[in-house]
Amino acid sequence: MEKETVQLDFEKMGGLVPAVVQDDVTQKVLMVGFMNEAAFHKTLDTNRVTFFSRTKGRLWTKGEQSGNFLEVKSILPDCDNDTLLIKVTPCGPVCHTGTDTCFGEKNEDALSFIGYLQDFIERRKQEMPQGSYTTSLFQSGINRMAQKVGEEAVETVIEATNGTDDRLIYEASDLLYHLIVLLTSKGHRIEDLVRELQKKLWKRSCLSNIPMCRFAGRN
Repeated sequence: MEKETVQLDFEKMGGLVPAVVQDDVTQKVLMVGFMNEAAFHKTLDTNRVTFFSRTKGRLWTKGEQSGNFLEVKSILPDCDNDTLLIKVTPCGPVCHTGTDTCFGEKNEDALSFIGYLQDFIERRKQEMPQGSYTTSLFQSGINRMAQKVGEEAVETVIEATNGTDDRLIYEASDLLYHLIVLLTSKGHRIEDLVRELQKKLWKRSCLSNIPMCRFAGRN
């Protein structure tokens, strides 16, 4: 983010703005701090989150002693330009107590890995590195990619009906991987499937008079 693209209102709170720090992958809120204008610009310049310490009366870069820096992925101001949402990649536990977040939560979300996996697959499609299995799939063409999805689906069914739970999980994960490759080749995201499932759930909920129908149409 360029400095010129954000005009923050530092005066509203006496020279400070709150900064909510969120993990870019898990979307967990990691901590909340305050920035003055100098801290904000240092964050932009170094790509590591720097706050203004109200107790120490100085700038401090998160991780300057522990090494657990917060690497900036994006910075978003709110609608009033007096609060920041900073998405980061943490280099270790965020809280000084040693926990993942300053709110005592685990910084993990297994489902968010699916989006990360598709990002990885999309990079493979763009870069096409030699020796990569994913590259070979894209090079094989849409018919072969679709065939692989079918093969993995059959193997998943076999393990579900006559195999073990461990093998079922193994084959189902292969199925999901090849499905994401196929979706990527067609220009779709796994989130497109999520939105379609939401539509179906909302429709069925409304038909069944389940309260969830009041959320239909929200996206």
